[in-house]
Amino acid sequence: MKTQTIVAIILISIGIMAFTYQGITYTSKEKVIDIGPIEMTTEKTKTFPLPPIVGAIALVGGIVLLVVGKKNA
Repeated sequence: MKTQTIVAIILISIGIMAFTYQGITYTSKEKVIDIGPIEMTTEKTKTFPLPPIVGAIALVGGIVLLVVGKKNA
């Protein structure tokens, strides 16, 4: 496979995932209390939103690369 085709497939899959999940959720641990041997932590869930336009751009870019790669072959 050519590099252009691989990049196109990756962009298409990223675009589909961006439409499906609409954001990246991750969990982080933060120390609340740290007094000698006593330590308390809390887990916070944070979301990094992905606008639909990012998914659309990745999807269209991947399709364009795939079509251009097929025409050149």
